[in-house]
Amino acid sequence: MKVRSHILEIHPALLLLGSFLGAIAIGTGLLALPVSTRTGTIALIDALFTATSAVCVTGLAVVDTGSFFSAFGQLVILALIQVGGLGVMTISVMLFSLAGRAIPFRHRMIMQDVFAHTPRRDILKLVRSVVLVTLAVEGIGAILLAYHWSREMPLPQAIYHGVFHAVSAFCNAGFALYPDSLVRYADNALLVLTMSGLIVIGGIGFPVLFDLGLALRARHRPQRRLAVQTKTVLITTAVLIGIGALMFALLESHSAAGGEGWQTRVLTALFQSITCRTAGFNTTDIAALREATLVLMIFLMFVGASPGSCGGGVKTTTLALIVMFTLSRIRKLRRVNMFRRSIPAETVTRCISLLLVSIGILISIVFLLLVGDAIVAGSEVGPRHAFLPFFFETVSAFGTVGLSMGITPALTLWGKLLIIAMMILGRVGILTFSYVVVGKAGTLGLEYAEENLMIG
Repeated sequence: MKVRSHILEIHPALLLLGSFLGAIAIGTGLLALPVSTRTGTIALIDALFTATSAVCVTGLAVVDTGSFFSAFGQLVILALIQVGGLGVMTISVMLFSLAGRAIPFRHRMIMQDVFAHTPRRDILKLVRSVVLVTLAVEGIGAILLAYHWSREMPLPQAIYHGVFHAVSAFCNAGFALYPDSLVRYADNALLVLTMSGLIVIGGIGFPVLFDLGLALRARHRPQRRLAVQTKTVLITTAVLIGIGALMFALLESHSAAGGEGWQTRVLTALFQSITCRTAGFNTTDIAALREATLVLMIFLMFVGASPGSCGGGVKTTTLALIVMFTLSRIRKLRRVNMFRRSIPAETVTRCISLLLVSIGILISIVFLLLVGDAIVAGSEVGPRHAFLPFFFETVSAFGTVGLSMGITPALTLWGKLLIIAMMILGRVGILTFSYVVVGKAGTLGLEYAEENLMIG
C-alpha cells in the first residue's frame, strides 16, 4: 500500500518518461542478446540506439534492420514500435488502472493534453478505442501489404512483411526490412498509397479519430459539430501534404527524382510530403535531393504530426496557432479566434514557449554535434560539409521522423548519444516540459513598475 501511494504521488509526466525509459532499457537488453542478431554480437551503444529509435518510433538506424537482426531481433523491434506508438496514449491511464484507482481530477486535467482537447470523463473508453482502432487499421494495412508482397515471396513471408511494415507505418516509426527503405517500390501505387494512408491515420491523432467517430455516429444530429482541434488538424494536415507534395515535385522536376514517369513522380512527391512529417520511410535517395528540397523537408519534419498521435514534432496545431496568432496581431486583434471560437491566452502562451524552447534545443544539439565531429579525429562525415547533414539528422530525431542523409551509421559515440537524447526528447520531452513547467498553476511573483523596451 505504501509503494502504491508513493507511485500515485509521482508527477504523471515523470511516470510517462520513466515508462519510456524502462521500455528502452528492456529493449536494449533484448537486442544485445546473441539471438537477436545474425552475427551473434552487437555493440551496446548500437543496441541502445536501435531500442530508443524503436520505442520513440523514429526509424533512425545505425545498422540495417532486415539483414543485421535475426527474426527474433526484428520481432523485438516490432514489439518496441507498437509499445512506443501506443505508449503516449495509454501508459499513464493504465498505470492508474493497474493501481486500482480512479483517475484524480488533477491528473485528468494534466493528461488532457495527451488524450483530448477538453477534460473528459471517458478517458478509459478513449483508451479502449485507441487500442481497437490501432488493431483494426494495422490489420487492414497488413492485409493489403501482404497481398502486394505475396506476388514476389511465399505467403508466410509476405504476411510477416505486411504486418511489420503496417505497424511501422501506422506508428510512424519508419523501420523497413529493406536497406533502401522503400525506394525499390517507388512506382507501386498499392504499396505507396497503403503506406501513406497508414501514416496519415496514425499521424492525425487518436483524439481526432475519436471525434470523427462520434460525429459519424451522430451524423443525423445537426447540432453535433466537430471540435476545433479536429478541424484544425485536418485542414493543417491537408495543406501541409498538398503544399509539400507540390513543392517537392517542382523542386525535383529536373533532378534524378523527377526523371521517372509521371505516375512515379506523383507518388514520390506525395509520399515524401507525407512521410517526412514523422514516418521516416523514403522512396527516393534523400542524400541526392537538392538543398532547397532538404530545407523544405526539415520544415515539415519540425512541424511533425498532430497532438495525441504516434508522431513527434512541434505538432500541426502549434503551426496553425502560430499562424493565427500572427494574423491576429497584424490585424491588431487581442484574441486569437479559430472557427468561431476564441483560443485561451494560456494555450497561445504555451504554444509560443514550446516553439521557442524547441528551436533553442535544436540549435544547441546541432552545435554540440558539430563540436564533437570537429574534435573526434577521423570522422567520416567531414567537418567542412557536416552542417546540413547534422541539422537534418537532428530535426529528424526531434520530429521522430527517421529520415537521414546517410550519416547515421557514421555517427561517433558522442553523436549517437546526442541523437538518442534528441529522440527521447522529441517523443516525450516537450510534453514533459509542458506538464512540469507550464502545466501547473503558476504564481504571479514580484511585480514592479512597468518600463517599455524597444523591439524589432
